[in-house]
Amino acid sequence: MDRVDMHDLIVDDRVRGIFRVNRRVFTDPEILEEERREVFDRSWLYAGHESEIGDPGDYVTRRVGGRPLILVRDDAGAPHAFLNTCPHRGNTVCRERAGSTRLLRCFYHAWAFDLTGRLAGVPDDDAYTPAFDRDALGLKPVPRLESYRGMMFVSYDPEIESLVGYLGNARDYLDLMLDFGGDEVEIVPGSQAYSMKANWKLLVENSMDGYHALPTHQRYFSQYLADIGMDASNWAGPNRIQGIGLALGSGHAVIENRARALPITGTAKEELDQIRARLVERVGAEHAHRIADYSRNLFIFPNLILISSWHTIRTFYPLAPDYMEIDAWANLPRGESGELRQRRFENFISFLGPAGFGTPDDVYALEGCQRGFAAWREVSWSDISRGMGRARPSSQDELQMRAFWRRWHALMQGLRGPTDCSDCPEQREAAE
Repeated sequence: MDRVDMHDLIVDDRVRGIFRVNRRVFTDPEILEEERREVFDRSWLYAGHESEIGDPGDYVTRRVGGRPLILVRDDAGAPHAFLNTCPHRGNTVCRERAGSTRLLRCFYHAWAFDLTGRLAGVPDDDAYTPAFDRDALGLKPVPRLESYRGMMFVSYDPEIESLVGYLGNARDYLDLMLDFGGDEVEIVPGSQAYSMKANWKLLVENSMDGYHALPTHQRYFSQYLADIGMDASNWAGPNRIQGIGLALGSGHAVIENRARALPITGTAKEELDQIRARLVERVGAEHAHRIADYSRNLFIFPNLILISSWHTIRTFYPLAPDYMEIDAWANLPRGESGELRQRRFENFISFLGPAGFGTPDDVYALEGCQRGFAAWREVSWSDISRGMGRARPSSQDELQMRAFWRRWHALMQGLRGPTDCSDCPEQREAAE
């Protein structure tokens, strides 16, 4: 598609307060190919957490931005991200999801690489001529790898700005998400992996959509929470407190609400109180209140969501216009008791994941949207205008989605500079 076509895919009338997205963006294979080049290949993408490769030789494998990667820690303690393809014939070098090794060895012809990616062993290497260059045949590192507080990001654009610069205003909220335990956090073993027959951008919207929560997740808010002893009117009643939605620049966004603590008693409650006391001692009562007493869904453009209520990190990638794969991990305080860890697990799986109360509802909803997009030629536009007339939109409004779409639209038109993702100057000041 040419750039004139790309320009016409979004209606962004900030004067009248109208924002619409052409539904072709959810169905067209050409648009997906352009997204791979202009969005995923030019962004910082979350790859994993340093706690997943805690010791030298520890590695994990996963697909990031369409490429197979190996994340591994070398003997000096430095993390690396290599493309998981053998320079010899292209086979994947590491086939397990995680492990520990001294050499990364391809099973096809047994070429072996050390933990820095250097080619360390070639069977029968006397068959090669003197022109055979071992130094040029190591594992290929990703163009850029940087970490922020243990979170490892990669980029396939060697000229991209620093990760800290890329995160911008979102970094303050990321700090709030990572400080919740008062101590060091870690990714616990295991993950949730599932797929959805829907366009990936629908899950971007859904992950920051406070408007859908009550009608879509009735069983959770009106039944499950009441069954475990919580006052459901805090969420469903007329006096419920609405949070805020903020555009943080560069497509990043957040929704924030006052947290509602789950009922916990016994030693787990005592341990939580101790964690809170250490947090207050470390950062002060006011900042501890800001960290611990609010729930947030933080979106890092283009496809990373951190959900504080369930201490979840989630990424998702498209394989086709109408199909994506999702991965989620639990990010929890290191060194807590088994009892408290179990309670956190129970909270984690109660709502999110393939068997939780929430995720099946969301899958059903988004796959229903995708089916409806078969009529995109006749019903061409999705409306995302809610809250455009407000200087301070709530978490029930859609500013956070417009922030994503504005950055997406800029990149798809080849615009590389900063993107104004707010509706009005007051929103820019609130984000800053």
